Amino acid sequence: MKQFSIKLPKYKRGYHLITDIIESEVGKWLPETGLLHLFIQHTSASIMINENYEESVRVDLELAFNDIVKENQPYYTHTTEGSDDMPAHIKAAMIGTDVTIPITNGKLNLGTWQGVYICEFRDNASSRNIIATVIE
Repeated sequence: MKQFSIKLPKYKRGYHLITDIIESEVGKWLPETGLLHLFIQHTSASIMINENYEESVRVDLELAFNDIVKENQPYYTHTTEGSDDMPAHIKAAMIGTDVTIPITNGKLNLGTWQGVYICEFRDNASSRNIIATVIE
């Protein structure tokens, strides 16, 4: 088993494909078969697997989650970090903090139309950190 940290660049709010970054960072560590576990170390961003081709999917995800989890709700008490902070925590709880991807023939075994996303929920987020664990 190998484990290391991947520091992502700062992303604007939205859903961003990071498959190429992940493959670049873990490629030399991948066994013939195994699992890659990715864990994002943040409470206001998520990681997920979804459509990797149509950009409209990423736009629609942003619109849908913003409609489901609205900002500036009168019942939010956690408001000192801005109007996008509590909704970011809720969205992160809904989507999650980790994904596991099978490794086959030394490569990530994602489906044809699948990619790894960082879901950035803050307007002014810092760079994000992912812990990658390769399991043989």
